[in-house]
Amino acid sequence: MAQQRFYVETLGCPKNQVDSDKLIGTLLADGMVPTDSAEGADLVVVNTCAFIEDARRESIDTILALDERRKASARLVVTGCMAERYGDELATALPEVDLVAGFGVPVAPAAKKLIPVSSSPVPSLDLLNLPRPKSVSPWAYVKIAEGCDRTCGFCAIPSFRGPQRSRDVASILAEVEQLEAREIVLVAQDLASYGKDRPGELGAGSIVPLVKSVSALVDRTRLLYLYPSDLSDELIDAILASGVPYFDLSLQHVSKPLLRRMRRWGDGQRFLDRIADIRAREAAAAFRSNFIVGYPGEIEADHDQLLAFVEAAQLDWCGFFAYSPEEGTYAYDLDGAVPESLVRERLSELSELQDAITARKRDELIGSTIEVLVDTPGVGRSHREAPEIDGIVELPESLAVGQFHTVHVTDALGPDLIAEAI
Repeated sequence: MAQQRFYVETLGCPKNQVDSDKLIGTLLADGMVPTDSAEGADLVVVNTCAFIEDARRESIDTILALDERRKASARLVVTGCMAERYGDELATALPEVDLVAGFGVPVAPAAKKLIPVSSSPVPSLDLLNLPRPKSVSPWAYVKIAEGCDRTCGFCAIPSFRGPQRSRDVASILAEVEQLEAREIVLVAQDLASYGKDRPGELGAGSIVPLVKSVSALVDRTRLLYLYPSDLSDELIDAILASGVPYFDLSLQHVSKPLLRRMRRWGDGQRFLDRIADIRAREAAAAFRSNFIVGYPGEIEADHDQLLAFVEAAQLDWCGFFAYSPEEGTYAYDLDGAVPESLVRERLSELSELQDAITARKRDELIGSTIEVLVDTPGVGRSHREAPEIDGIVELPESLAVGQFHTVHVTDALGPDLIAEAI
């Protein structure tokens, strides 16, 4: 009998990619083999995103497109955030799908009917602790916790991902070694809160010893999604010591009244002071953040504060996203809705400002010497570029993939650098 083939389509954030890797590891262990074409697969899996409306629309469009492409005998399985958040509803709305499965439910290639999430038994292990195959690239995401204990007004993730569940250090380090990657990117819904749900086992501030332990195993350790109130001096020191002075700060806004309405900590001046403190310790530190535009109650003064912050902070990378009302969140019924046309105008203004800042900061690197990790032929990254979300460094294709090289930056094209070997 011919081996069964599978195809996995991943949507959404890096945490979803980790989940897909673990699904792939499970399917490989079951004797299935991967294919890069949905048309040739016996099992087609869509790992969906449900964070905002645009992500849900993309997920539905992808499911329907893959349904048209799969062969008649193939099974179509939907998993991920949409399956967890809308299990029964999704199963009813998409008769094309053979199985809707949350991450606590086994993905069964032989399933003959829809199995709503709510009626399926939850096994003792979830994807958080399943094994993964060796990384196919020189870098890899590693999810160190699942869920979130925060109550941010705009976010529905805790409602379907549940409270924070931190992994034990040994399992994380074992996964790091198994991946055999040169760069490890640690991710979680609330990364810097790692271990707070297991204080007796992992200890207070346990993200710091974890970063040190991972850094002892790999050349680069990168952290994504740091809540600003948990960015302690000890954590900053651990990040700087890792060799990757890259700070991805989850700020969301800078207006203090609006942040409190978001149920978030901080304000623009506190953020600027922390950024300045880090730059005083390491001038080459790189910064990324994201901001929500059009949150209910955002007035022109709030927008002006954000513009002023973006100009003052001079972040290397920055994303701006329109507020998306999510059922079940605190903000869903808040007054002060911002007109869509005004949101678009504010997004355009912020993006134009940040694009100029990013381009200027890239231009400043022309003539410098940097160390890059080559991800694919002709493409590398320094410590300033996180994989998949930031710019790249264009390189001679002769430089070996998976190796570090010292290169000379000769030009910049928008977010990307061009460099030659030394």
